[in-house]
Amino acid sequence: MMKSFHLLQSLNSYLQELVGGPLMIAAVLLTGCYLTLRLQWPQLRYFTSMLRNTVFAIGQQGSGSGAISSFQALTTALAATIGTGNIAGVAAAITLGGPGAVFWLWFSAFLGMVTKYAEVVLAVHYRHTRAAGDAVGGPMYFLAKGLNSQVLAALFALFGSLAAFGIGNMVQANSVAAAMHEAFNVSQLQTGLIMAAITAAVIIGGISRIAAFTEKLVPLMAAFYSLSALIIIFLNRQRLPLAFSQIISGAFTGRAAVGGFAGASVLQAFRFGVARGIFTNEAGLGSASIAHAAARTDHPARQGLWGMFEVFFDTHISCTLTALTILVTEVWHSGLDGAALTAAAFNAALPGVGGYLTAIALVFFAFSTLISWSYYGEKCFEYLVGTRATLFYRLLWIILIPVGAVGGLRAVWSLADTLNGLMAVPNLIGLWGLNGIIVKLTRDFFKKRQH
Repeated sequence: MMKSFHLLQSLNSYLQELVGGPLMIAAVLLTGCYLTLRLQWPQLRYFTSMLRNTVFAIGQQGSGSGAISSFQALTTALAATIGTGNIAGVAAAITLGGPGAVFWLWFSAFLGMVTKYAEVVLAVHYRHTRAAGDAVGGPMYFLAKGLNSQVLAALFALFGSLAAFGIGNMVQANSVAAAMHEAFNVSQLQTGLIMAAITAAVIIGGISRIAAFTEKLVPLMAAFYSLSALIIIFLNRQRLPLAFSQIISGAFTGRAAVGGFAGASVLQAFRFGVARGIFTNEAGLGSASIAHAAARTDHPARQGLWGMFEVFFDTHISCTLTALTILVTEVWHSGLDGAALTAAAFNAALPGVGGYLTAIALVFFAFSTLISWSYYGEKCFEYLVGTRATLFYRLLWIILIPVGAVGGLRAVWSLADTLNGLMAVPNLIGLWGLNGIIVKLTRDFFKKRQH
């Protein structure tokens, strides 16, 4: 028994290095580069169209099948992507790669905008509309219908349904519980039980209730965190030019522009910046397209623009705010890492309350991820076994929240992280194999808008 466990651990370690290492990073970047050229730089060409069809279209209900509005689909997807990576992940990138890592984080997100756009376009185009009028979709559907590959579809659904329990459930529950215990001395079990109760009230109602919840939560948490970070940046505005100088010079020289951290090479800045960019916005993973597929929209490309905006807001805005708070407060060479480094930045600028602000933001971000990933995992599980097992999946999801909160089943977390990375493999194959459909639908949408 012990020998089998060690064998499983070794296999998991090997797969983790494979899916989280240079090969997977290269595959995601190459896909983004190819789609950028194939679609003729849509991040730049359609940037104003993206804003016009997203930010300036909030409140419009849209037409077509689907259970939720386009904005609700966005907030559901953002609830999953704006997570601990925006606080702890960005800090880790700077610690490991220096300020230059931020530039490469921007670079990966620039390519990620078109990758996410493509995922959403395919998810909406190949989604399945049910008798009730709602719609379900995602990589498993466009792999099955578009590529005619039931094997790849089943693999994505299997990886997604299992990975959700780690990255989307227990890891997030533990992050919330740890933050509450450290900041407010609340027991981790108590936090886990409260989270389980709130989550049950939300997810039992399905996507409509999840979307209604995230529609209120995401703008609130985004505004709370953004305003807090902007206050810190404003208080230290005299160091802002230096911060940008460190980011640019660090990306190409491997060291800060003035003093400080001088050990990070250009390769380190590139590797950790790109890796954290991919982790935080999940472009290439395919998960967010499951939420976007449920939106009421008249054309796949229109919803694709919401996917593009999702990456732009998550990384270019939210992650940049975190990075700048760390750099302008000059705590990035303090030896701290992760959420502790971000908390130190907040505390340096706002003594006494900064740590509490970081803890509250972390709770918001992690809990929202927990809610949205329940839907992703459920739809993947439903694809494999049918709708009859939906209630079972939701109940299991709720039960594992307090387990994760107290730090239980850590071996499962590790395996789930590996499965999370493996989701990208069938998804990227689908993007390459169906790129012609993406181009056709994009041309069709923008051609109609010109007439």
